[in-house]
Amino acid sequence: MKKLLTELDVLKLHQSGVKIIPVGENEILTPLAQDKIKDLGLKIVTKEEAARINNAENFLNTSVRLKKAAIGSDHTGFKVKNILSKIITEKGFEVIDVGTFDEKSCDYPDFALAVAEKVQSMSVDFGIIVDATGIPSAITANKLKGIRAATCYNEFSTRSAREHNNANVLVLGAKALGEETIKSILEVWLNTNFGGGRHQKRLDKISDIERNRN
Repeated sequence: MKKLLTELDVLKLHQSGVKIIPVGENEILTPLAQDKIKDLGLKIVTKEEAARINNAENFLNTSVRLKKAAIGSDHTGFKVKNILSKIITEKGFEVIDVGTFDEKSCDYPDFALAVAEKVQSMSVDFGIIVDATGIPSAITANKLKGIRAATCYNEFSTRSAREHNNANVLVLGAKALGEETIKSILEVWLNTNFGGGRHQKRLDKISDIERNRN
């Protein structure tokens, strides 16, 4: 019996950074999956071709990262946003700054939404949002399906957010944390990977809630 590769399978592979979809003789792409592959600019190859490209056994576990990050803040987080943008750029990421671009009073939902939309569309690796406490922007971002925005306040919470929760948006409080703490949080965020396993099972339950309750 042949296995169906669905649109959801394609999206999961793309979200993990995979840009080439290996398809075996016993696998069939659904029409929606084929359309999604075309829309995302991915390439279909045979298992043999995949093996030549990147060692067959480890191919699906290899992340070819986009190396892009979206960042945004309200007026209270403007200075911290600029500091973080510089650090991320120095680490080789292309930074998509959605604003704000000065310290004039503004509304945090506008910028939280802009960052979350970039992450939801998978045009960036992850997002960063900065406001006064990190709470309201996280609430806003998490209204979008597929967004897992985590307000992190130390290295432990950051490591847990990434390793256990596969958080894709880091939210920080510019008035709740010191500059050095914020820098250390960013460092942990950039260097911690999702653990998968039992954690994925729990995330799947969250996805079920998103699908069935909205």
